[in-house]
Amino acid sequence: MQVYIVFGQVANFKTESTLELERLQKALNANLKKSIVIKKIEEVSEDFHARYNCKEKTYRYVINNNEEGSSILRALEYHFSQKLDVEKMKDAVKYFEGTHDFKGFKASGTSSKSSVRTIYKGKVEKKGDRIIIELTGNRFLVQYG
Repeated sequence: MQVYIVFGQVANFKTESTLELERLQKALNANLKKSIVIKKIEEVSEDFHARYNCKEKTYRYVINNNEEGSSILRALEYHFSQKLDVEKMKDAVKYFEGTHDFKGFKASGTSSKSSVRTIYKGKVEKKGDRIIIELTGNRFLVQYG
């Protein structure tokens, strides 16, 4: 099983509702699954598209790097019990920065015409037993696993 947690996701839809934005937000939150919360709502121009107007996305990957792993967070992070060299990972993540063809990472059967992506920033940091890898780029490849 794979679990994806998304923070700061932007979505848009058209409505003919006459509700004030604050009341619309409350109404939507009352009817969404508990795992989804609308934190901010605003009116945008008719030609705005959340997917195609996006300038950058940040993906965060968490590695639990202790012997036991976590029973509570196991679906939210990758467990790897052998100690990793975070300093080497910090050096290596810089090689992802720039514009590259990530064809080797592309899932088979995806509809993306191009696998060329630009990674603006790569970051690795250690927080306790966890290693957090963040990649910020213009687009990412769809991966199924």
